[in-house]
Formats: sequence, structure tokens, C-alpha cells
Amino acid sequence: MKVAITGKGGVGKTTLTALLAQAYADMERQVLAVDADPSPCLAGALGFPSELRAQLKPIAEMDELIEERTGAKPGTIGGFFTINPRVDDIPERFSVLHRGVRLLEMGSVELGGSGCICPEAAMLKTLFTHLLFRKDDILLLDMYAGVEHLGRATVDFVDAMLVVVEPTRRSLGTAAQIKKLANDIGLKRLYLVGNKVRNDDEAKFLENETPDIPLLGFLPADMKVQEADRLGIPVYDTVESLKIATRQISKSLGELTNDDVME
Repeated sequence: MKVAITGKGGVGKTTLTALLAQAYADMERQVLAVDADPSPCLAGALGFPSELRAQLKPIAEMDELIEERTGAKPGTIGGFFTINPRVDDIPERFSVLHRGVRLLEMGSVELGGSGCICPEAAMLKTLFTHLLFRKDDILLLDMYAGVEHLGRATVDFVDAMLVVVEPTRRSLGTAAQIKKLANDIGLKRLYLVGNKVRNDDEAKFLENETPDIPLLGFLPADMKVQEADRLGIPVYDTVESLKIATRQISKSLGELTNDDVME
């Protein structure tokens, strides 16, 4: 099952990705989590120890690797370089494994106008496509707001996109924009996940104001999430209510995507 997770900045995309990754790993599923955010922090949310985090580096920042695979130095605009470099060895070679979750930091390239025609963009685009074509058991993509990495050629390989929202109109407005972009490339399997929900009124607000995106579930607000971040420990281990909610979300997602989720 391949799931992309997106939403407005600060709504909890990384928290949800970390929760789902550990939940699936505890179900004895093979999990590959990919941090595709410009400022990667999924390792911290998963509680990866410092020695493993030190081994991680975003692929977008590996200048020597990019030059080796594309034939051009990063930062080069135009010119000749390989637009479909070899990437099949990257997920295993540059990822780290902890508690059943394999983590890869992909990074990003700032895209302007019609897109960046540069070696690093070619590298990331090829890698992203490769990840979607792999036969991983569970692939979780922690993305930034938008669908820039997805294209019409790969959209059929995403089983679902989860749009994380807070109970605010601004957050729902971003969700509506993401829905439009996703629909433009043919991605219809979108689901909302409400985060930082404090009470029934906020849950009902999300239910009533959803931009015509099915609501998959809620993650309750809890100050222990910030405490877990401060202490550098997995949020999954810290807040029991979030663990329970995540398991329910994974079950609902499995039913919607015909994934055989283990109990």
C-alpha cells in the first residue's frame, strides 16, 4: 500500500506519518517511510537514535551522487545530463532501519514556473517514480503541501493521499487547494485526517466543513506530543490516545484501499 501524506504547514503531517509507520511496523508489516519535506524531521518524530540520524542525509543534498548518476553538477541549469539516472539502489543504500521502520530522506528542489530543469530535479523525479513502482509492503510519503512530486504517469500507483487538517478554516482552505491540484492530475482517492482535535465541537466542525473530502478519522490534541519532541522520543510511545486513534485510521484506510491490515 502506497500512501502520500500532505497538508498545510504545521498541521501534523510528520506526526501522522510517524504514527502510521510505527503502527504498521508493530503489525509486522514492512514499512518504508520517505521524508520528502524540505526540512526533514520524520526521524525525530519516529524517535530514531542520534547515531542513526547522523547517517541520514537528503538525497537532494548529495552533490557527488547526483553528479555521478546524472553526469552534471547540481545547480546546473540546462546543458546535457541524464534525465532518468539510476536510482534502484538508493532506498536500501541510503536509508536507516529502526524498530521495523526503514527511513529515507529525499529532500526537495525548489521548483519555479514550469519546473526546474536541473540534475537534482531529474534525480528526485526519477527516485520518486521508482519508489511508487517498487513493491514495498507499506510506503508512506511525508510530503509538503501540494502534489508537485506526483504526475499523471504515477498517480495510479498511489493508493491514497491523506490530507491532514486542523479544525480551522485556513487549514481546510489548503485542503481544498490540494484537492483541486490532485484532481487535476487524476488523483481522486483523497481522505481528510483531523489533527489536534480538542472536543466534539471541533470534530463536528471538520465533519460539516470538509471540502467534499471523506473524513478518515481524528487525532486528539495532547500536549504530550510537544513533550515527546522535546525529549526526542517517539510520539507513538508517548500518547496512548493517539496510538488508539492511529490504529483505527489504519484499519479504515485498509478497508478503503482493500489492504489486508493485520489485527
